[in-house]
Amino acid sequence: MHVVRDNPRQNMVMQQLRPNQISDAGILSALDAIDRSLFVDPAFAGLAFSETELPIGEGQSLLSPLLEGRLLQALALQPHETVLEIGTGSGYFTALLSKLAHQVITVELNEDLLMEAQQRLTELEINNVEFRCMDASRGVELTERIDAIIATAAYAVAPEACLHSLKVGGRMIVATGKSPAMQVQRITRINEWQWQTENLFETVMPMIYHAEPKTEFVF
Repeated sequence: MHVVRDNPRQNMVMQQLRPNQISDAGILSALDAIDRSLFVDPAFAGLAFSETELPIGEGQSLLSPLLEGRLLQALALQPHETVLEIGTGSGYFTALLSKLAHQVITVELNEDLLMEAQQRLTELEINNVEFRCMDASRGVELTERIDAIIATAAYAVAPEACLHSLKVGGRMIVATGKSPAMQVQRITRINEWQWQTENLFETVMPMIYHAEPKTEFVF
């Protein structure tokens, strides 16, 4: 008798992502290929494929699978492109990007998280990622322009340094504003001095460290 085994990764794709218009074959393949449970504390491994954020230590969390899928679909990476990821975290989203792009540059403020993420990707034999430890609260300035940028934490407004680091035709996916109604935007550089902004969907996401909006005092 043939036994159908339960596959949490496939269930995540078929039951959570496909019904919510995550349809890009490359993204679905990446989500199925990377074992999400390897990027969370073993105590939360049983919840790794559920539609929820999970703590990864240092006060940070792993975004939900659906939000990750929507961000990747909005970014629309091509196999020849280089992408900058702001916020390495546990390295899970970095690993997904590595399957979709030619090269990934990922930056993270917390050195411990960055080193753990680098070790995980090394063990998975992912070798097209460059890791940088830095504060990205005001964006990231690059020596060469880049095809795509994605922030896995929110900014009050999209950082100018990132927008100027895009190639013409390049785009940034970033959540902006304040909780509980942040707006995920796709900002595309259309020429040397112009950028086009599209509001894609609302979400709630942790703020980039040191980029939190200042408290407004009421007198």
